[in-house]
Amino acid sequence: MPASLHVFDSLPRLDLLDGPTPIQRLTRIEEELGLATRRIALFVKRDDVMSLGGGGNKLRKLEYHLGHARAAGIDTIVSVGGLQSNHARLTAAAAAKHGFACELILSRLVARDDADYERNGNVLLDDLFGARTVVLPRGADGRAHAEARADELRAVGRKVLVLPTGGSTPLGALGYARCAREIAMQEDTLGLRFDRIVVPNGSSGTHAGLVAGLAAMDRSPATVAAYTVLATADSAQRATLAMARDALDLLGAKAALDVDAIRVDGAHLGDGYGVPTTGMKDAVRLAASREGLLLDPVYSGKAFAGLLHDLRHGIVRDGEQVLFIATGGVPGLYAYRADFAGAAG
Repeated sequence: MPASLHVFDSLPRLDLLDGPTPIQRLTRIEEELGLATRRIALFVKRDDVMSLGGGGNKLRKLEYHLGHARAAGIDTIVSVGGLQSNHARLTAAAAAKHGFACELILSRLVARDDADYERNGNVLLDDLFGARTVVLPRGADGRAHAEARADELRAVGRKVLVLPTGGSTPLGALGYARCAREIAMQEDTLGLRFDRIVVPNGSSGTHAGLVAGLAAMDRSPATVAAYTVLATADSAQRATLAMARDALDLLGAKAALDVDAIRVDGAHLGDGYGVPTTGMKDAVRLAASREGLLLDPVYSGKAFAGLLHDLRHGIVRDGEQVLFIATGGVPGLYAYRADFAGAAG
């Protein structure tokens, strides 16, 4: 591995995982789509099965954020997100595990107010993990409220770290640059090389981290194919490029990145963040009914819908080895119960 990747092991980090997450082959979905005749192999990396807090990709980012917090003597974490934020849930869980006080400033980013969305899923778990939660009215600036609350806490002697949406910063992105190294090691064990690594792109940190990690290993960052679930494709591409470049700077890597290295597909966003699409619901049902694999309705469900479309329409080339990263967020399924109950008739 390049010397720059040893930075992962020198920066402060709290271990929130149980070691590498497994990679599994999706043989039943391969059969469903007839991929054998095209020599396409489909795998999933189970970042949804981490033991802490219900698991999910945000834990990889939080390892570096909370490592920094512990080293800096922080005692309170204040974070922001949508009402059903997976990042908020996992911040609360990790804070509980490692003795930080946690406050969550949640915004209404999705136009729905049914009982399941308001009180089930991640909202229920935030409370169980002991976080102090404030839900803002629609249109309020969550980051501004978080900074104001942090100032109040500092005024009474608390040491506070404010985390942005998704934990997506250049430091947080190192969690997925480290994951790129983990995938490379697993490839060696499996005796293959993935031609396409598929992720959702929300706040851009997961995508940016993988891009930075691959670039630091002198591998093509365009191996990562992302489907946006939050912003427009152009906006997500710009944000991902900027964050990946900053993550490479933290690594001290010399790799250069240009916009062509950032692949973002906006065709499966639908009407916006957290708004269900038919493709998402079909993808979630296919993964569950063929593989027993649970995908969430906001992130991995839409990304898998995009991948299924590209497999069916020849955008994924014959002979490709494809890795889909299941980023977690399964508690969100309970918040979207009505959507799936309707789909089941």
